[in-house]
Amino acid sequence: MVQKKGSPQIVYPSGSILASNQAWFGSARAMREAILKESFRAHVGHIGSALCVVEILEALYGYILEADQPNNPDRDRFVLSKGHAALGLYVALYFKGWISAEQLSTFCGNDTTFGVHPEPHTPGVDFGTGSLGQGLSFATGAALAAKWQKSKRRVFALLSDAECNEGSTWEAAMFAAHHKLANLCAILDLNKQQAFGYTKDVINLPRLREIWQSFGWDVHEVDGHNLEQIVTTVNELNFVNGRPHVILAHTVFGKGVSFMEGQIKWHYSPLSEAELSQALNDVNKG
Repeated sequence: MVQKKGSPQIVYPSGSILASNQAWFGSARAMREAILKESFRAHVGHIGSALCVVEILEALYGYILEADQPNNPDRDRFVLSKGHAALGLYVALYFKGWISAEQLSTFCGNDTTFGVHPEPHTPGVDFGTGSLGQGLSFATGAALAAKWQKSKRRVFALLSDAECNEGSTWEAAMFAAHHKLANLCAILDLNKQQAFGYTKDVINLPRLREIWQSFGWDVHEVDGHNLEQIVTTVNELNFVNGRPHVILAHTVFGKGVSFMEGQIKWHYSPLSEAELSQALNDVNKG
């Protein structure tokens, strides 16, 4: 494996799908540490939303996306539909080598291109997102364009479970199934909460697997914090023929930080200095 200079080495068991990958990627622990430090420096929330998708982003940018450069027209596309987790994406782009530490350190600063939600002028970001429910529509259009162009590029979209409350999500789902967009894969971050409450209390959709199947999608479920399970599941998908794919990724909101896990307040709240210290301690013990 190629090791990024200055990064800690990860050794996977012999025979692991990750051990034979063409490129090494940053550890989840290092990514969480970067998220915590940058959110504290910027005094910005949305921390729990970023922490819970770390392994998904690591899987995508470290092992799945076929994208050597952010401006390669034939690269796979990624849409962060849950745009409020942009800091997690920026950290992934940093570990990928597409943005520098200096750029990352401007997160939410004056005149930065790295805001709370991703913008398309950022290296590696194709679609600006923020309002929930729009990302799957963008991804569906990108997948259809690839199909019309007879391109082998694939399209991945990371959605929040709260976006299943949005009608535009289901319009896109119907459209993708109708056009048999096998090159499209949605990953649903099932952390079971949103800005103002738990999803079961806002709009309860307890049978998401059956619902997505009824819309004509190929449905899979994974532990959203199991890197190898995510990579293996994606590698087994048929991106050439058949139905679009959705992966229901069961995650823990605020994963890795004891006082954040499953707590609604950490959708918006920033960290104090004492909370940062405790959070870093938790992450480095994990």
